[in-house]
Amino acid sequence: MKSAEAHSMSDIELVEKLKEVREESFNLRLRHATGELEDTAALGRAKKDLARLLTIAHQRNIDLERESKHK
Repeated sequence: MKSAEAHSMSDIELVEKLKEVREESFNLRLRHATGELEDTAALGRAKKDLARLLTIAHQRNIDLERESKHK
């Protein structure tokens, strides 16, 4: 995901994408721990995407805990 793509998202889309990326990151870590992960670079990409989305959410002052409980 590119930075411009993340910046163009609405707040709701951003929160949804954060949920997806967190789940993806968890699944990648699990697959890596069990030896099933072939593309280990995907871990780094997922971490960077998560950090990018969190930074944008903090810049917009989005309350992530409250937003994540609504859905």
